[in-house]
Amino acid sequence: MRGEERRAQVREIAAREFAQNGLHGASIDAIAREAEITQAYVFRMFGTKKALFLELVTAAFDRVSDGMLRAAADEVGLDGLGRMGAEYYDLLADRTSLLLQLQGFAACGDDEVRAVVRERLARMWRVVADTTGLDAVTVKSFLAFGMLLNVGAAVDVDAIDEPWAEGIRTRIQAGLFDHITADTNVSAKSDATMKKQR
Repeated sequence: MRGEERRAQVREIAAREFAQNGLHGASIDAIAREAEITQAYVFRMFGTKKALFLELVTAAFDRVSDGMLRAAADEVGLDGLGRMGAEYYDLLADRTSLLLQLQGFAACGDDEVRAVVRERLARMWRVVADTTGLDAVTVKSFLAFGMLLNVGAAVDVDAIDEPWAEGIRTRIQAGLFDHITADTNVSAKSDATMKKQR
């Protein structure tokens, strides 16, 4: 197996291992055994366990951001957001990638992990905000719905036939956000300022 193919194989195995067990629970030994290579070879390819984790978490976030960017194409506003929402929903089918994002959030007690996850989240925000041109409240609402879909996919709501699970599975569509605007919602900072003025 050539170096690039071997690296791709190890990344795929490691993605599953980190998705299931997180940064601290994942085993480089388990990754190496499944790939039929030595731990030393894994470290030679990726440097450290954390470096491999961060590479995979970055790729998981970028997969979503890049997918939404492509889906929006030339559409802006709520039409662009609708396309992004449909793409976001479809991307949830990749459970490993989804769990890697959640493991990234879970490991944010580590300064280096937090810095990487913060930057990937910032990029996701910029992709939605800059592409659609929508206000911060609408972008926040869209991403908040997306996070609930993430959680639902993580707990496998597709396997549950109950009203709450059906509610979580609801697709994100542009019309959902028609009533959510900066004009109808006051930011926390503005709200605090208004209370002080009273």
